[in-house]
Amino acid sequence: MSYSSLRDCVDDLGRSGQLLVIKEPVDPYLEMAAIQRRIYAEKGPALYFSHVTGSPFPAVSNLYGTLERTQFIFRHTIEAVRKVIALKGDPTLLMQSPARYAPAGITAFKALPRRMRFHLPVLHTTTALSKLPQIVSWPGDGGAFITLPQVLTLPPGIRQPMQANLGMYRIQISGNDYKADKEAGMHYQIHRGIGVHHAMYNESEEPFRVSIFVGGPPAHSLAAIMPLPEELSELTFAGMLSGRRFRYAWKDGYFVSADADFCITGTIIKGVKKPEGPFGDHLGYYSLKHDFPVLKIDNIYHRKDPIWHFTVVGRPPQEDSSFGHLIHEIAGPLLPKEFPGILEVNAVDASGVHPLLLAIGSERYMPFRDRRPEEILTQANHLLGKGQTSLAKYLLIAASGDDTQLTTKDIPGFFNHILTRIDPTRDLHFQTKTTIDTLDYSGTGLNAGSKLVIATCGPTLRTLSKELPILNSRLVRDIKVVAPGILALSLPSHQNTEQTQKEVNELEASIDPQQLTGFPLIVLVDDARFLSASFNNFLWVTFTRSNPSHDVYGFGAFTEHKHWGCKGSLIIDARLKSHHAPVLEEDPETLKKIERHFRKGGALFGY
Repeated sequence: MSYSSLRDCVDDLGRSGQLLVIKEPVDPYLEMAAIQRRIYAEKGPALYFSHVTGSPFPAVSNLYGTLERTQFIFRHTIEAVRKVIALKGDPTLLMQSPARYAPAGITAFKALPRRMRFHLPVLHTTTALSKLPQIVSWPGDGGAFITLPQVLTLPPGIRQPMQANLGMYRIQISGNDYKADKEAGMHYQIHRGIGVHHAMYNESEEPFRVSIFVGGPPAHSLAAIMPLPEELSELTFAGMLSGRRFRYAWKDGYFVSADADFCITGTIIKGVKKPEGPFGDHLGYYSLKHDFPVLKIDNIYHRKDPIWHFTVVGRPPQEDSSFGHLIHEIAGPLLPKEFPGILEVNAVDASGVHPLLLAIGSERYMPFRDRRPEEILTQANHLLGKGQTSLAKYLLIAASGDDTQLTTKDIPGFFNHILTRIDPTRDLHFQTKTTIDTLDYSGTGLNAGSKLVIATCGPTLRTLSKELPILNSRLVRDIKVVAPGILALSLPSHQNTEQTQKEVNELEASIDPQQLTGFPLIVLVDDARFLSASFNNFLWVTFTRSNPSHDVYGFGAFTEHKHWGCKGSLIIDARLKSHHAPVLEEDPETLKKIERHFRKGGALFGY
């Protein structure tokens, strides 16, 4: 079946026992988000909030709370979409299996956007920004945010939907210096599709019109974040995945999604920026207050029976993790075309996605000599130079052929493979004074930091140890083995890079090198016990709290013709720094308040 609306999907989940209805009033300030996080952690059902305090509109979250439910929602269309994407990646598949892939062209053709002149549910009536559910997810947030917006823009003078950019950029609808009911904050970067359009409008006299959709068929939300080839429109993808053409209309010069639950129209005020944020983000920290573009609200339309669709982000995994899994599942066939020689990639969700990318490449340069990283370095540069993978801060790439069972899906196994083969005198490749993810505060400025490629190819060089070594250093407050070959050391709080270098020198002078031959990676932390409690803790702390150029050290470090390496253990300083953003923490009072829903007689009893 295809869903013509968000309500169709909600009703379907209800019939299949995958929806919980909360009829009691729930406060959108912290309570709804706290409930969402708790139910998500329990792998619970989708949540329908019938009575949102201060708003006439019900809300739904956790639709994509499990991969199984996400696949259920798209169960009738996902296989057809996979075939279209596979054909995009390799057109010869049509010749090889015409019966299997011939319908793919029909699928894509039938999914082209459809202009509507009548039956426009979203234009039923209008409302005000302050009437929308004012959802604040974390106590330090600067106001209420739209967390699942579908933001559509077109280049100046263009009215062709196939040239539209549909993206997901957070929208702040209250707080800070925004004029109530008249302005909203738009958080996006210049390298995004909407940022390119913004630059065009700065050179144009035409007003920069923006349409923001909330709700509608669930495929529309996924289309807004799906990394697609340039020749495949997000609106076409939305039509394919929903099994229903993206219906649109024009209203007062704005592009309107006919099937959305809500449509906000407005114009970007050229030359004006206002502070946006803070916002508890998907890395597990607050993104801080910074100046971003401002949207002047024109109208807010909604259908007769709308549902406000939202999610809650924070330290992964969260509900948006299912998006990542589905993207890998759908977009996998595009990999060979987009990145020749790359066999697998995994943007590691537990690390916050962009801080850590794992990849398996192909090494074909040395048929007559010993294997070493060569071609995979070219492939690494390609990954760091294109699309979403360009945001990676740490890229660990291995060559296929050294282990036929190697996969990026087995993250501990992949680290084991890298650490047994890494030659730290040769395999570390830095990019300094470059851009990183705007939400990553490990660098020394907004959007500024560095990258490190660790590329391995060849036979195993060491056996990894899991026996706790004896270290006689006054600096070490605690020591834990995280996994074979990975050691966590609790040190005093971070001061500056000069002090860290002194600490590394003191550690090197006081530790017998033989104690560390099986530990090629050492992580300096505030709390070794926390880091070693789970592999996900290791991934999150290590790669969100370090900037490679400033926080990577090593025993026996040297610089040779501008190449940095080390002869002993590689060291990453993953302690909290003074310039880091605050860690997200639950509000204790809110946790007490929501307990009423989990007690006997409450809608969430049993979770």
